[in-house]
Amino acid sequence: MSFVPAATRALRVLRFLASRPGPVSASAIALELDVPRSSVYQLLEAMAQEGFVTHLPEERRWGLGVAAFEIGSAYLRHDGVERLARPLLHQLMEATGSTAHLGVLHGADTLYLLKEQPPHAPTLITGVGVRLPAHLTASGRAMLARLPRAQVRALYPDRAAFTDRTGRGPSDPGELRRVLEEEARQGWSIEAGQVTDGFVSVAAAALDHNGRPAAAISLTVPSARPVTPQALAARVRDAAAELTRRLGGRR
Repeated sequence: MSFVPAATRALRVLRFLASRPGPVSASAIALELDVPRSSVYQLLEAMAQEGFVTHLPEERRWGLGVAAFEIGSAYLRHDGVERLARPLLHQLMEATGSTAHLGVLHGADTLYLLKEQPPHAPTLITGVGVRLPAHLTASGRAMLARLPRAQVRALYPDRAAFTDRTGRGPSDPGELRRVLEEEARQGWSIEAGQVTDGFVSVAAAALDHNGRPAAAISLTVPSARPVTPQALAARVRDAAAELTRRLGGRR
């Protein structure tokens, strides 16, 4: 039992370091963990021996080590997000008869990782591995709406950063900011004909342990189909909340 607090503290150190933009001091870690600095030093030394943290003596700071990177890389190799999301997408597709997607942000693009499509559904451009401008897709905007404003501004600094497919969608930073604020308030995003004429998509973001967007789940249907976006959005939000839970995330 005596090892449990130490293991818990070690995991909290890793999580804290992962949330910071760069290495931090031992005193900052001690303050975050609310433990004596001497105990933090002992913990950091043990973690450094295993390669999970590294000490920068000139800066008197600590950062993530190679072993932490290896763990993260192994998670990606095991397709963690896809494995957790696949059954949720299949359930959505079965329940709604709509095409379900899982997407992640890749710079200013939405990268689609999974697609569950019902039989005889219309062919969509959003296949696995396809990248589309994030500001035009429901999935992309659901994730952008959860990012800090400064990060969104860095991705979309001026009108030149905006591409256009059908003549619809945000075309400048101010318009995008207003759209994201509204969609953040309602908790889901909608795209109607901004990627492909005649189709509507709704999406909601799944969050990681820092409350940042890890992925987005979306549903796409023909515009003429007699179903309200709000009804689809309710199912998408439930699925995204479950994926957040499976990822160990928080809202």
